[in-house]
Amino acid sequence: MRNKIIAGNWKMNLSYAEAMALVDAVAEKIRGDQKTNVILAPPYIYLQEIAVRVHDHAMISVAAQNCSDKNSGAITGEVSASMLSSIGVDYVIIGHSERRKFFSEDNSFLSKKVKAVLEQMLIPIYCCGETADQRNAKKHTDTVREQIEKGLFHLDKNKIKECVIAYEPVWAIGTGVHASPQQAAEMHQFIRNLVKEKYDETIAGNISVLYGGSITSQNAHELFSCRDVDGGLVGGASLKADEFISICNVMEKIVK
Repeated sequence: MRNKIIAGNWKMNLSYAEAMALVDAVAEKIRGDQKTNVILAPPYIYLQEIAVRVHDHAMISVAAQNCSDKNSGAITGEVSASMLSSIGVDYVIIGHSERRKFFSEDNSFLSKKVKAVLEQMLIPIYCCGETADQRNAKKHTDTVREQIEKGLFHLDKNKIKECVIAYEPVWAIGTGVHASPQQAAEMHQFIRNLVKEKYDETIAGNISVLYGGSITSQNAHELFSCRDVDGGLVGGASLKADEFISICNVMEKIVK
C-alpha cells in the first residue's frame, strides 16, 4: 500500500516565533498512531530546530524546500543534500513551479538534484505541472510527460521507488482556484500510467502521487477521494495550524 502524505510547504514565510508555534501546534494534534504521514517544509533557517522538535514523533517528518545539485564546494548561498541529511531532514522538494519560474530550473538540471538527494538517502518530492496556457492549448499531458521523463526517468527501478511525485497545476498555485476532481483524477492516472510504462505495474501502484494547488479543508475531501491521489502538497493553508490539521484529518478519515 502506497503512503498517504500531507506535506506543508511554508515557502518564505513566518518569523522564528511563528514557525515554532506552528510546528508545536501541529505536533500536538497529529497522533502517533495515525496512518497519514505529515511532512513540514519550513525555510532553511528553521529546519534543524524543527527536525529536533519532531524527532520523536512517529508520523511527522521534515522537508527542505530545495537543495543544490552539488554536494559541496565554492557555491555561495547554496545548501547541499548532505548538509540537510546531517541535520535530520527526511525529504527535499525538487522542481516546484516557483523554482522553475523564478530561478529558471529546467528538467535536466532538476534530474541532477534528484540524483543528489537520493545519494544522501533522502526522499525527493518531485513537482510537475502545467501552466494555464499549456492546459488551454491541450498540452498539459505533454508538459507533464516531459517533466517526468527528463526529471525522473533516468532513475533505475530501485531509485524511482524512493521518490514521491507532486502534481501541481501552475494555474492553481496561490490562486484560490483548484483543479476539479476530474482534472486531478485524470492527471494522476496519467502520471501513474507513465510510471507503469517506464517501469512496471507494481512500482506504479506503490509510488505516492500528491496533488498541490489551493488545497483547503473545504475541497480536500473531493480531491483526496480521487483514486490515484495519495495526499497533498499544501501551500498557504499549511501556515495556519487549525486549517492544516483539518486537511490532515480529512486524509486520515479517507485512509480509514
